[in-house]
Amino acid sequence: MTDSTAAAAPPKHDRFISYVHNLCQDNRTRAELRRGLGLPVERCNYMHRYLVPWLHQHDDVSYPDTRRAYYGVASLIAARPRVARQTAPADTSATAWYLRPNLGSALGEAVKKDVMKPGTAESALHLMSRQSSDAVHRTLPALTRQLQSSGIAVDWAVLLKDLSWWTQDRDPIATRWLDQYFRRSMPTGVTDPTTTLPEENER
Repeated sequence: MTDSTAAAAPPKHDRFISYVHNLCQDNRTRAELRRGLGLPVERCNYMHRYLVPWLHQHDDVSYPDTRRAYYGVASLIAARPRVARQTAPADTSATAWYLRPNLGSALGEAVKKDVMKPGTAESALHLMSRQSSDAVHRTLPALTRQLQSSGIAVDWAVLLKDLSWWTQDRDPIATRWLDQYFRRSMPTGVTDPTTTLPEENER
């Protein structure tokens, strides 16, 4: 892996997440950002005043999925349950990008902590891996709320980047989600399910 692929997350993604967290300290602003949950940008009129200035200074939002990702993640942050708002977000910006937890990792953690059943979490991942960007955005509000209500953190910067590229790179992104899910959800000491049993070797 080259130094460029192992680099920390693009600064603009982490800066945006910090910006939204600061916005959400004001109750009215948080409520207006929350109104965009699961909606396309064209129906997020209350969010424009907060996001348009930042986006045009820090990123190219001419690609629809990119702008939708920013609006979607901002509304998800604003909709965090109270227990999540009371916990300071972990600073993972210095961690190599490919090592940072994605949505699959969060679901794996939920299974490991018995917050979700393995079949439910895996089905959600497989379903999203076949869905359009619009469908994934509609799925995320309920899913991320369930995770955060149980103390499972979501790395918003990683989710933002993944959603920005979903239409172009859906299969690689879904593969990374599933990879981290299985790595995270597998209990310590469990035998690798791909391991061939001794009796099978003798057949």
